[in-house]
Amino acid sequence: MDPIAQVALAAGLAWASGIRLYAVVFLAGLLGRSGWLALPTHLAVLEEPVVLAVAGVLLAVEFVADKVPAVDSAWDALHTFIRVPAGALLAAGALGELDPAWVAVAALLGGTLAGATHATKAGGRAVINTSPEPFSNWGASLAEDLVVPLGFWLAVQYPAVFLVLLALFLALAAWLLPRLWRGLKSVLARLRRAGA
Repeated sequence: MDPIAQVALAAGLAWASGIRLYAVVFLAGLLGRSGWLALPTHLAVLEEPVVLAVAGVLLAVEFVADKVPAVDSAWDALHTFIRVPAGALLAAGALGELDPAWVAVAALLGGTLAGATHATKAGGRAVINTSPEPFSNWGASLAEDLVVPLGFWLAVQYPAVFLVLLALFLALAAWLLPRLWRGLKSVLARLRRAGA
């Protein structure tokens, strides 16, 4: 695998982990097992039937949980402690054959990327959940369900395109995260005033 493809795979796994961890693990494992994707040696474990089964069950649970407005925010809060380290591990695994220093850098950057993606997703969904109607939540959830396989496909098939789009996403996230934080603080302040 050429260096750009390796970096795109590592970044794609980390990025997607921040949105739908179980989907990307299941998808990568399934593609590897079927021979459509040559996973690096350190990620070959994703092809194991037990890993695919557990990832598949958790993917189904997440798919349902993510469609229920209050449940999805609780799910996201819990997964703050799961998605970020998983993104770091997957990014490190994608570059596992390289010098250990580069693997450590991949883990650090992968965790950071998964964290930024997760914060953007969770923050956006928390703001969307303040709307009394469920349709915006369902729309956002379905968009996430679609963007993860599409992004992962781009990372594998068109690594340079994915990396450019990832840079644009990171610029958007840097612009959006402070606004999401202010919006969440405003919602919490209103809730406190209403409860007082």
